[in-house]
Amino acid sequence: MIKEIPKSLEIILSGGIILYPTDTVYGIGCDARNEAAIERIALLKKRPSQKSYIILVSSAEEIKPLLKNFNKEWLTQIPSDKPTTIIYPDAKNLPSSVIAEDGSIAIRIVNHPFCTALIQKLKAPLLSTSANISGEPSPSTFTDIKAAILNGVDYVVNLPAAQDRVGQPSRLIKIMADGKFEIIRD
Repeated sequence: MIKEIPKSLEIILSGGIILYPTDTVYGIGCDARNEAAIERIALLKKRPSQKSYIILVSSAEEIKPLLKNFNKEWLTQIPSDKPTTIIYPDAKNLPSSVIAEDGSIAIRIVNHPFCTALIQKLKAPLLSTSANISGEPSPSTFTDIKAAILNGVDYVVNLPAAQDRVGQPSRLIKIMADGKFEIIRD
């Protein structure tokens, strides 16, 4: 795993996109601040422009700069028994292509050694989207990833132990304007 971090970081910092394992499913990612790389991902996935992305961070402290108003107590009220992506209102400091039409942003504090280390080295949030063509099922294993995706990224992270793992999409929870939350996908 250690040798994959410098190579992945090099690709991302040069504006590239990678295919990598997360704590849920395999993802396609880039620096969440890089508009050109985000556009490449949208083209690769044939993704509608109005569909927003997930941002991965390595800690709660990394969320605050991405939101106009962040209440850390939100995190204590939300179940954390499995990977959970939270849709927060009022995103900031990110390209408009990452932010949903209503101004919200989906963020997950990732719990995966490779992702955590990569984000910490990048010192920025990592854009993440499932490794599939838009509208098709998310691949649950590495072997489910289509050749078009594998050939369309700049680098495929080589973590053989992760390739046999079966992943599931994260729980999805939306924080409402009044601070209450709604479970969108459990």
